[in-house]
Amino acid sequence: MSMLRDPSVKYSPFPQVPLAERQWPTRTITAAPRWLSTDLRDGNQAIVDPMDAHKKGRFFDLLVEIGVKEIEVGFPSAGATEFDFISGLVRDGRVPDDVLVQVLTQSREDLIRTSFASLAGAKQAIVHLYNAVSPAWREVVFGMSKEQVRDIAVHGAKIMRDEAARQPDTAWHFQYSPETFSTAELDFSLEVCEAVMEVLAPTPEHPIILNLPATVEAATPNIYADQVEYFIGNLPARDSAVISLHTHNDRGTGVAAAELALMAGADRVEGCLFGNGERTGNCCLVTMALNMYTQGVDPQLDFSDIDRVIETVEYCNELPVHQRHPYGGELVYTAFSGSHQDAIKKGFSALETQNDPHWRVPYLPIDPADLGRSYEAVIRVNSQSGKGGFAWVLEQDQGLKLPKKMQADFSPHVQRMADEVGRELNATDIWEAFKAAYHVQTADKHFQLVDYEERRGSDGTRLFTGTIAVAGQEQTVSGRGNGLISSVLTTLEDAFGLSLEVVDYTEHALTAGRDSRAAAYLECRDAAGRTIWGCGVDEDVATASVRAVLSAANSAMDAA
Repeated sequence: MSMLRDPSVKYSPFPQVPLAERQWPTRTITAAPRWLSTDLRDGNQAIVDPMDAHKKGRFFDLLVEIGVKEIEVGFPSAGATEFDFISGLVRDGRVPDDVLVQVLTQSREDLIRTSFASLAGAKQAIVHLYNAVSPAWREVVFGMSKEQVRDIAVHGAKIMRDEAARQPDTAWHFQYSPETFSTAELDFSLEVCEAVMEVLAPTPEHPIILNLPATVEAATPNIYADQVEYFIGNLPARDSAVISLHTHNDRGTGVAAAELALMAGADRVEGCLFGNGERTGNCCLVTMALNMYTQGVDPQLDFSDIDRVIETVEYCNELPVHQRHPYGGELVYTAFSGSHQDAIKKGFSALETQNDPHWRVPYLPIDPADLGRSYEAVIRVNSQSGKGGFAWVLEQDQGLKLPKKMQADFSPHVQRMADEVGRELNATDIWEAFKAAYHVQTADKHFQLVDYEERRGSDGTRLFTGTIAVAGQEQTVSGRGNGLISSVLTTLEDAFGLSLEVVDYTEHALTAGRDSRAAAYLECRDAAGRTIWGCGVDEDVATASVRAVLSAANSAMDAA
């Protein structure tokens, strides 16, 4: 077999749709569509080990809980597992009154009858009939003419009509899919759908669902939108039909195709949670719904605890949700880049002072809290991170709000640790590095506060008297200054010959309320002109400032 020098000659560009005045490009999505989950059928047949009844039941309950009102529960003619699960849902009363279950069947008489039998006793249900109509299937798979293919659809519709009449206590709804719609002639798809509608006689009060599958995604999303707009514009009795979409992701644009097709006038979207499905998968309902949410449209689906949704889906499908999957992936709200971290940190700071609820945090298109994610996980630190990253982590984990110049001073310590361990640093790592760098709450330090008292002198100066452990040996020391900090600095110089000059001082409460603690930060300059930083934490802000001075003194000893 010879190899082609240019394999692309085997393929032809997809033809344009003859749509002279398309309307969809000027429209926007302003309301949620009807949603149908095909996880229990299309998603189920796409996994290595299909779900058993327990897993299907757990998945069904999840879909109901998040608000999906139409659920394709299976392919009852596929085998006893499918049939028994579906009939069990009905028999056990597990289907809420506001939920429509749907079953799928090929257009064969025995399969259609089995499908209706599985739903015996249901209050309401959808039977979904399909047959492939495109040239490749007609000519390559079936060897049939257009007339023969249309007759298969019509015959199936008649069987559906008659089976429904035998169970009048169930409110039956009919769905028909011209399977392989995306690669079929539009006028032939219309012809087959019109023939099915003539048999089933839908009305505006009781419409048929016409599902238009992109069984294989073969063109850019705008082409699918054109196909849908053309179909709708040329369908007689449009008010008696619900137009449904079923996109696949062969080109990686299944969600985009469904969004544009909604703009083209469709009413309903079929898909799977996190896009599971054959080959590259189906339209991802999570992505599409949350895309709407970020545009101010309520999708009518509840993903406020998305991690629990993921846990159930991964358990039932035995497939992982990728770390980078839109909205749901473990890392999609995580920034490692220093510039990204800085922008996010500033965005959250701005939120605290703005006067409206509008979300505008850089790099985060959606508030992670709306999906049950914590802010603590937004910024994570590795060797690629900047000072904004560890500063955010320290603030979230310990309440410390480091001055910007102190962030720069601490940055090399974090970078060194990240290079040494060769992995992402967690909050504990960063806190330990901070304590070691500035001798905070550690025993192995040169100067350690044991006790002190402060008195005001008759001349207005402050007198510091205290006990300081020096290399483990306690000493009683004292000193005088204009304030508490200066009196401690004088004590250090008089007792130990250590000279430090204060450049800047800041403090803040770590927590609110009666049991709050305080943090104090001290920027100093030593006798050699080096910048020295100290930090103190204590329940009392004055004591925190004393600890900050001793922290700086210990850092100065390290630098000497």
